[in-house]
Amino acid sequence: MITGELKSQIDKIWNDFWTGGISNPLTVIEQFTYLIFLKQLDDRQILLEKEINMLGGSSRKPVYTPEQKPLRWSSFKDKDPEVMFDLFTRPQRELGDVTVFDFMKGLGATGGVFSEYMKGATFMIPTAKLLDRVVQQIDKLPLEKRDTKGDLYEYMLSKIAEAGTNGQFRTPRHIIRMMVELMEPQKEDTICDPSCGTAGFLVSAGQYIHEVHPDWFNESEFREHFNKEMFNGIEIDPSMMRISAMNLQLHGMEHPNLIGKSALAESNDISSKYSLILANPPFKGALDYDEVESSLLKVTQTKKTELLFLALILRMLKLGGRAAVIVPDGVLFGSSGAHKSIRKELVENQRLQGVISMPSGVFKPYAGVSTAILLFTKTNSGGTDDVWFYDMKADGYSLDDKRNLLITEDALEQSFTEPENIVDEVKGKSDIADILMQWHYLGKGEKEKFADRTTQSFIVPKADIVANGYDLSINRYKETVYEEVAYEKPETLIADIKVLDLKRQQAIEELEKMLG
Repeated sequence: MITGELKSQIDKIWNDFWTGGISNPLTVIEQFTYLIFLKQLDDRQILLEKEINMLGGSSRKPVYTPEQKPLRWSSFKDKDPEVMFDLFTRPQRELGDVTVFDFMKGLGATGGVFSEYMKGATFMIPTAKLLDRVVQQIDKLPLEKRDTKGDLYEYMLSKIAEAGTNGQFRTPRHIIRMMVELMEPQKEDTICDPSCGTAGFLVSAGQYIHEVHPDWFNESEFREHFNKEMFNGIEIDPSMMRISAMNLQLHGMEHPNLIGKSALAESNDISSKYSLILANPPFKGALDYDEVESSLLKVTQTKKTELLFLALILRMLKLGGRAAVIVPDGVLFGSSGAHKSIRKELVENQRLQGVISMPSGVFKPYAGVSTAILLFTKTNSGGTDDVWFYDMKADGYSLDDKRNLLITEDALEQSFTEPENIVDEVKGKSDIADILMQWHYLGKGEKEKFADRTTQSFIVPKADIVANGYDLSINRYKETVYEEVAYEKPETLIADIKVLDLKRQQAIEELEKMLG
């Protein structure tokens, strides 16, 4: 967990960017990312040099040649600000007519996963003074430990939401973590997010494995799988690709598979490849039919991205693969043929396990749309018997634009690590602990706990869902208990009013006597 001191350091860097003339939050993140990467390259070279000094050689290829020393972080950070700025902006003849930035862009695959996505990257820090201030502050950041540098970057990314801009790229991290905990990533899983944004789902899945199953990393076979095959993302925006690559790299995922294109495009023919998909696909989008991969239209004939992504996820999953997907409420009850066909597909041909209805404030301040999480398994042969519904009313934060934390950070953390010990304490303010506990009970087959449809958590037989036209909105099935209210007869009320009126008249007469 990031400390107050480190938060202050990141806040200062962020503010320096803004006061220095960079006001777009994504541009701030990008420029910060480039500088972090440059420092990482130099740190890698320093480790290599130590290895050579100790062992007399190394099998690893150096990042910099001796002649390229001026391009290294440890060299330019101590230069005069104007000299440093020139190294970034003016090609150095004695260094092969490249700048620090050109060198970074030209590394390609040799520089790791991040440098593979540098096409189109632009250096946008406008002044020598700003560059020097930011470089000096980044140099002080503790980037040695995976947890710390990952937390630092996550905190910087959280400022996208605080700025109220580009929030569509950021799913609240506690919601992501809840979905990961529900899915419980397994050792052999290949995990994908087909609309990965800043790679929050993939990062959270990696952190879950580090925290819950640290012993897996003792096996070389698993380490190889974790670093090369386990994490996969698709993202159309090149800027987000660079940010997600850096986010994954800083969290210890060295070689994730990131694909830079539209997941829904004709060119995406990925099928039956992943065993776990975690996603918050874009809402309210619409594509022309000729832009969409044809097999998706066979599942649901629509232009709506939220429906097309569900069809895509079903195609990309292996048989037995699981998914947790955020959808807008309209997917649950929409009356169009496309809406009904995708719900019917989930209920009849796959195994729909759960629908968690979330409050509309979860995505504030940048969206007030009501959403739900669908939990399902690909079977291609049905398997839906009962569907678990949960009426989530609180997520631990205020549901207004401020999104203030209503419980302590320790209580929020405990909601994931020890939900049974915190569920009563946070009741009414956060349902996360209860959701995780109820899902656990459901997995153990304790269906008797879910019979009462007047509670937040209950199950609905498949037959009821079919009878309701595959409607998956929770209000269709939740029962409300109304207390009987007994009203007095009109003549009794009139009599009571007359008594009150008489008392009022008597009080006025008494007051008049007192006044003489």
